[in-house]
Amino acid sequence: MKNIIKTILLLFLPSIGLAQDSVINISTNNYHLPSDGSNIGNLDGWFFHNGNNTNWAKETIDLSSWEKLKPVDLSYKNADKNGRAEGWFRIKIRIDSSLGNREFGFRLASLAATDLYINGQFLASAGNTGNNRGLFKSNNPKEKITNPYHLKSGETYTIAIHVVDYTTTISPYLLKSEINNSLGTIISITGPQFVNLYLDNVQQAITIISISVSICAVLSLFFWILFFQNSSEKNLSVIAFCTTSIAIKFYSSYQLYGYWTQDLNYMEFWATMDSFFGASSFFLMLLLIVNIFKRKVTIAFKVFSVVYFILLFGCYLVPAYISITANLILTALLFIVFIYYVVTSWKNLKGAQWAVVAGLLVFLSLLIVLYVYRDRLLSLSLAISFPISLLVYVSMRFKEIITEVQENANQVLQLSEEKKEQALNQQKMLQEEVNKQTTEIRTTLDNLQATQSQLIQSEKMASLGELTAGIAHEIQNPLNFVNNFSEVSIELIEEVKSEKLKVQSERDEELETELLDDIAQNLQKIAHHGKRADGIVKGMLQHSRSSNTASKEPTNINKLADEYLRLAYHGFRAKDKTFNATLNTDFDESIGAIDIIPQDIGRVMLNLINNAFYAVDEKQKAERLTPNAESYQPTVSMITKKVGDKVLIFVKDNGNGIPEQVLDKIFQPLFTTKPTGDGTGLGLSLSYDIVKAHNGELKVETKENEGTKFIIQLPI
Repeated sequence: MKNIIKTILLLFLPSIGLAQDSVINISTNNYHLPSDGSNIGNLDGWFFHNGNNTNWAKETIDLSSWEKLKPVDLSYKNADKNGRAEGWFRIKIRIDSSLGNREFGFRLASLAATDLYINGQFLASAGNTGNNRGLFKSNNPKEKITNPYHLKSGETYTIAIHVVDYTTTISPYLLKSEINNSLGTIISITGPQFVNLYLDNVQQAITIISISVSICAVLSLFFWILFFQNSSEKNLSVIAFCTTSIAIKFYSSYQLYGYWTQDLNYMEFWATMDSFFGASSFFLMLLLIVNIFKRKVTIAFKVFSVVYFILLFGCYLVPAYISITANLILTALLFIVFIYYVVTSWKNLKGAQWAVVAGLLVFLSLLIVLYVYRDRLLSLSLAISFPISLLVYVSMRFKEIITEVQENANQVLQLSEEKKEQALNQQKMLQEEVNKQTTEIRTTLDNLQATQSQLIQSEKMASLGELTAGIAHEIQNPLNFVNNFSEVSIELIEEVKSEKLKVQSERDEELETELLDDIAQNLQKIAHHGKRADGIVKGMLQHSRSSNTASKEPTNINKLADEYLRLAYHGFRAKDKTFNATLNTDFDESIGAIDIIPQDIGRVMLNLINNAFYAVDEKQKAERLTPNAESYQPTVSMITKKVGDKVLIFVKDNGNGIPEQVLDKIFQPLFTTKPTGDGTGLGLSLSYDIVKAHNGELKVETKENEGTKFIIQLPI
């Protein structure tokens, strides 16, 4: 058995030797002359050993325990439980004579910390391959563009690199050098023109990325301004969010790939931003397609959206191989949904919607091409393709809106003309109807005015009738005095005549003088009471005279109030002999005479006093039917008072009061609380108008079952 094993080992050892001695020829076939450099990290012929041993840099070592692995294929799978990936790569190269004699160098462009050895001799370090995460320092490729080394044509060189990198502490848990794909340029051979070409290339890359980010940012700002100015256009908000997300995504890529840094946390942050906003941009593009195509947001779409974002955030919590697989699945699902909405909406698309379809197809096409063939101009086109299509969509959409508005305006104008013609016809018809109605209204108004005049005259006559009854009672007293003094004077004259017939000696001259004095006194009293009766008659004439021809005159308000109180009382008693009431007066003697139309204010007083008498009489009649009939004493009070530059006249009674539900109506014409035939409903209305004509006010205060107080307020 041992002999068999030895035989197998002897057969296998030559193959190992061949592996160790195999040399990769660097010629114009794998050396990129335009950039004056060759990326040798992706060449076949590399061997890898996990761990660290500086002896592995020597020219001749045993590679039997080494595996074939290119430096560009180093991944998170090579990391230990602490996230540290460390190992050595070796390859043998020969510079072909086709490259001529030139000054060469080596560029270490990965973010991984790297130590470079040529033929067992240390040449350069990029970063710090320290023993732990604290001492470890990532490579910054900008610090040193290339490390010069003289490579001779036809000679063989053993290249060994010691590589150290760490995985990120958050999803996708990749090596730092994997995040921005810098392992693709982990080691390159450079020529004398490489530095200048590299700097030009970097400047070009920065310019292109800056242009793409700037265009996206400007479009984003433009769309936000449009949205705030036209908030009713809901699609503008999604467009603004979408372009903002795309701008942030490419800015994150700019930070991630354009400005390499040794700060791992910084790299992780921008990697997360790049991943999240990239995925968000895809989703917002999908949502925009749904809205612009006027598709209904179904429950299935809502469920898909929730699942999409759950998986998106879940990618940050799972290992890298799961995260990468999940991202690929999400991207594939989005592509399928995109295609579904475009295909199912194809026949219904029109106008500005085609701009979005074109932009989407260009974007997806560039994304596929860029995945296979990386080019900066393609990256720029990818970044701005969809935002530019959205700009085209918005401009076309606004043009459509303007066209629709113009069409609607023309329709409205046409309808307006038709409506105008209809309105003119209706106006003619209405004018004819108005003229007809106006004629009828005027006739009705004339009838109402005539009826109102009759009612007012009836009210005046009713008031005059009540006043006449009182006047008849008042005039009776002076007439009785006139009659009595006339009869006495006749008797006295007869006595004087009989005395005159006597002889001179029998005549009593003193008696004659006394009789003549008595006759003179009686005549004076007859004249006094005659004048009194004349004044009463004149007052009646003034009351019946039209107020339109009357004028204001100084009037003693107290005397007027007292006179109309007595006249109203006697007038009310003339209609009902059983009526009795207590009359209280309280006149403010400081008032003096004020300018009023006495017959008008007298009419107001008469109306209010008669209403007070009616109220207490009705309550007295009701009280007679109750056991407390004797306790109620009808009382009407007449009070005058001077307050500042105004005179207040109170007419107060202790009747039943006015019900609250009709209190607002008592000054309305033709409204009355009295039974039919007892009132016309014009008394308080006329009184209110008379007081207003005197620049005064007529107010009422009442409490049910306690009484009412009317207040006449007149200016002095």
